[in-house]
Amino acid sequence: MTRAQEMFSVKNRQTITWILFLLPAVAMYLVFMAGPLFDSLRLSLYQGEGYNPTTFVGLQNYRDLFTNPLWREKFFNAFANTCIFFAIHMLVQNTLGLLFANLLSSEFRGRNFFRTVIFAPATLSVLVTGFLWTLILNPNWGAVNKTLIAMGLREFALPWLGRENLALPVISLTSVWQWVGMPTVMFLAGLMGISDELLEAARIDGASEWNIFWKIKFPLLKPVIGVVSILTFVDNFNAFDVIYAMAGAKGEPAYSTDLLATLFYRTGIAGEHPVGIPNMGMGAAIATMTFAILMTGVLFWLYISRKQATE
Repeated sequence: MTRAQEMFSVKNRQTITWILFLLPAVAMYLVFMAGPLFDSLRLSLYQGEGYNPTTFVGLQNYRDLFTNPLWREKFFNAFANTCIFFAIHMLVQNTLGLLFANLLSSEFRGRNFFRTVIFAPATLSVLVTGFLWTLILNPNWGAVNKTLIAMGLREFALPWLGRENLALPVISLTSVWQWVGMPTVMFLAGLMGISDELLEAARIDGASEWNIFWKIKFPLLKPVIGVVSILTFVDNFNAFDVIYAMAGAKGEPAYSTDLLATLFYRTGIAGEHPVGIPNMGMGAAIATMTFAILMTGVLFWLYISRKQATE
C-alpha cells in the first residue's frame, strides 16, 4: 500500500469515527427537537378539538391570530408583557450581574461567600421560589408588608401581586433575584480571562477603576455580553414557570402577567375556561410565531455582532 493510500485510509477511518460519535446526538436532536418543531408547524395548519386536529385550514389560524379581535388582543397583550418581562431581565438582571462580577473579580475577604450567596437562588426550583415569594408578598401577613408597616411605611404596603400595574414588574424582579447568578458567573469568567498585566499597566498609568472598567474590561467583555443577551432573550421569551407559580396560567390579575408561553399553554394544552377544550391548531400557531420571533431576534443579534467584529 502506497503512502497516499495509507493517508486516505486513515482519513476515512477518522471520518467514520466522527460520524459514529455524532449519530447519537443527531438522532436525539431529530427526535426531540427538530421532529416536534416540524410537527408543530404542521399542526398550525389544522383546526379541530383535542390534541390532534384533523381539518386542514392552511393559514387560517394565523389569519385569526392577527385579524380576529379575540385572538389578536390576547396575542399582542401576551407579546407586550413578554417584551416587558425580557426588558426588566435585560436591564436589571444583566446590569446587576455585570456589577457583581466586577466586584467579585477583585480580591477581598469573604469573596467566595458572596459568590455562593449570589448564585444559590439559581439552584432552587422555580416553582418553589415562586410559591415562597407569593407567601412573602402576601398583602395581609407577608413579610414584605409586615416589615413596611413596622417601619411606619403603611402606605407602601400594597397588594403586590393583585394590581395590574405591579404584578408583572414584581414577578419579573423575583425572577431576576433567582437568576442573577447566571450572568454573574458568565461575566466573572470573562473578567478572569483578562490579563492582569494589562490591568496593572493601566493602573500604573494612573487610570481609575472606573476608567479601567469602561475602557478595558467592558470592551473585552462584549462577546460575553452578546452571549448573555441572546440567552436572556431566548429564556425570557420562553418563560412560563415563574408566571404559572405566582400568577397562574391565566396571568392574573386580568391577564396583566400573561406571556406568550402561558397563552400557548392555556390555548393548546389546558383549554380556555369555561369550554376547557384545547385548541391545538391555534396553540401551534402561537408556538410557531414565538419561534419566529426568537429566530428573528437571534439572527438580528448575530448579524450585528458579526458586523461589529469585521469593523
